Amino acid sequence: MDLRIFTEPQQGASYETLLRVARATEDLGFDAFFRSDHYVAMGDADGLPGPTDAWITLAGLARETSRIRLGTLMTAGTFRLPGVLAIQVAQVDAMSGGRVEFGLGAGWFEAEHTAYGIPFPPEKLGRLEEQLAVVTGIWNTPPGRTFDFDGRFYRLRECPALPKPAQERVPVLVGGLGPTRTPRIAAGYADEFNVPFASVEDSDRQFGRVRAAAVEQGRRPEELVYSNALVACVGKDDAEVARRAAAIGREVPELRENGLAGSPAEVVDKIGRYAEIGASRVYLQVLDLHDLDHLELISSQVRSQLP
Repeated sequence: MDLRIFTEPQQGASYETLLRVARATEDLGFDAFFRSDHYVAMGDADGLPGPTDAWITLAGLARETSRIRLGTLMTAGTFRLPGVLAIQVAQVDAMSGGRVEFGLGAGWFEAEHTAYGIPFPPEKLGRLEEQLAVVTGIWNTPPGRTFDFDGRFYRLRECPALPKPAQERVPVLVGGLGPTRTPRIAAGYADEFNVPFASVEDSDRQFGRVRAAAVEQGRRPEELVYSNALVACVGKDDAEVARRAAAIGREVPELRENGLAGSPAEVVDKIGRYAEIGASRVYLQVLDLHDLDHLELISSQVRSQLP
């Protein structure tokens, strides 16, 4: 089971804070550092000192880390044109020595689009599918050839399809709980399918839909990695769990039900339940980015007990 650290910087984090977390992620033996792609804080958070851009952040971390994988859950498809995004991700992959993973979603948070003057189109899943086709098409075009695309939303003519990523294939992540189109899109383009913040039972159903969609498209279901994103709130005792829950404005019973909360043994047991339905990777949503002792506890007493 891979454990990855997943951050939500729009809630309030500078690049320096993210760098400290990324370095702790690397030093403590976690597999990867991922971040969200948002520009406005959610809930009661003030978001200070203000938003950071996902791919600018990852470009910096690419040069200041050496081992961990780096990526997004998920890049918002509404924020960037796919041709430009293909260039950005390929460049960060080169800067990291081939450690980037590319999560792409349709975009959903209308308030941040309004706040920063970003168009919020009504048809997003169709755009997402074309974006995936464009980005992967550019990367997969042989050197010396051009890439053309004639879609409903995007048209490219004689694109030089450069630069290429450092990796032969940048892993592509697709996720969500949509019952029909999301599994079909994942089966068509994804190397990994992620279910965010869902129960074991709901995750099992969605993994099954993706496996069925993969078969329909001529893929073996085991070609995909299946993963979950879950909030983490781990403590050595009940008092520490309660303190960490309060720090992120959540209640312990709710976190126990909907996330990975409790003692290390409890969390190991719950991760095992996700493993039983086929998940081989968990993204630990860490909301208090100043509590590096939390990461150390998870590494020493959770990660160390997982197969």
